[in-house]
Amino acid sequence: MKAAYCIAASLLALVAGSAAAQEFTPKAKGQLIVNSRITSVAPDESGDILTAAGVDSGLDVKVSDDTIPSLGFTYFLTDHVAVEAILGTSKHEVRAVGGATDVRVHSTWVLPPVVSVQYHFNPKGRVSPYVGAGLNAMIFHSKKDYNGFKVKLDDGTGYALQAGVDVALKGRWSLNADIKKVYFDTNAKINGGALKSDVTLDPLVVSVGVGYRF
Repeated sequence: MKAAYCIAASLLALVAGSAAAQEFTPKAKGQLIVNSRITSVAPDESGDILTAAGVDSGLDVKVSDDTIPSLGFTYFLTDHVAVEAILGTSKHEVRAVGGATDVRVHSTWVLPPVVSVQYHFNPKGRVSPYVGAGLNAMIFHSKKDYNGFKVKLDDGTGYALQAGVDVALKGRWSLNADIKKVYFDTNAKINGGALKSDVTLDPLVVSVGVGYRF
């Protein structure tokens, strides 16, 4: 979460510095905005680790945050309505924690593409906020197990809510800040099902970047 706050603070500084820009290209139907961003992915995870018989082991799942580069592609269907797709992959460490136990069991890269429909307020203005909602997929890849554990995470789909703002700079350039709350659950099987967990990940995805309007 600390990385997310740093990203938000960086954007505020950039917005303040953009006030001197003179001419800009407003948002419009048929326009494509490509945003290059720095993104913090911070899971808000929860999940008890159970035995095969459903007995609580006393351990919980803990998943690490990550900060990554990402790309966003926003196409305007009308002046106000747009569709966005994001690309990026983050790496997360999975630990089993509880009492005196804190052990690394797994690491995985996650490809979490999100496609959302957005409504943009004030598309002709320099400062144009937006909200959105959409679907996401969670695809786990390049996985590695640790300390004698064998972990299987199920891929799946979820949904996302979004809010953000574009601040036009000179010409076709703009600044962008974006926050997504992604809702996603997965099933984890450990050591062939000897242990299991229904894990709620629900990451907060906070981004700041620079966009170009085609």
